[in-house]
Amino acid sequence: MINVVIVSARDIQDQLRGTLLFRSNVARIRASSLDEVRRAAQAGKVDVVLVDAALPEAPALAAALRQEPLTRGLSIAGLGQSEFGLVLLELLESGVNAVLPLPPGADWDDRLMRLFHVPARKVARFPVSFAVGVDRGPGEPFEGRALDLSVHGLLLQSSFPLEVGEDLRLAFHLPGGPVRGTGTVVRLASPEGVGVELTSVEGDGRVQIKRFVESPPGGKRPGL
Repeated sequence: MINVVIVSARDIQDQLRGTLLFRSNVARIRASSLDEVRRAAQAGKVDVVLVDAALPEAPALAAALRQEPLTRGLSIAGLGQSEFGLVLLELLESGVNAVLPLPPGADWDDRLMRLFHVPARKVARFPVSFAVGVDRGPGEPFEGRALDLSVHGLLLQSSFPLEVGEDLRLAFHLPGGPVRGTGTVVRLASPEGVGVELTSVEGDGRVQIKRFVESPPGGKRPGL
């Protein structure tokens, strides 16, 4: 059984019906405060925490969960109406693994499933330095640089301003061959660096990335 705590002051379950949160092996636990999440964690009933971005204290609550010994290693996601806006940016900066829009879209379950099985804090992520071809849309290609890489995302250095929620097409080379896919900007890491979630990867690209980060040839990463 997977235990999901939904932290919200409003009833949002109707918006979540039809998602994997309503499968028989998922228990949904309602909470409205940090203390309630703490008690659930102490009882061993928390695998994933979903924090409603509509809560005024959502970023502070997510940051507190990241500091709590009982909850700091959990997968934590924000729930928002879109992936744009100051509150959602503050949520991402507070340490959540992802922001899941409301109402749920076509890829919502896939993104949530990653939180169930591979909390971002436990994903192998290694420093790298290699060129990444980036396409923001028709006629807007440019070259960025990957500074770290994991199976589910990368830290991208870009001289072009990118916004949280922006979708990108990406292409780069690993020892096993070219990797192409799409990604979404989920975090502003620095004035020239953004965290990008790899939302889809063509062919065996994700297998290549996994093989690379778990056992890079010669123990070295490209460009290092």
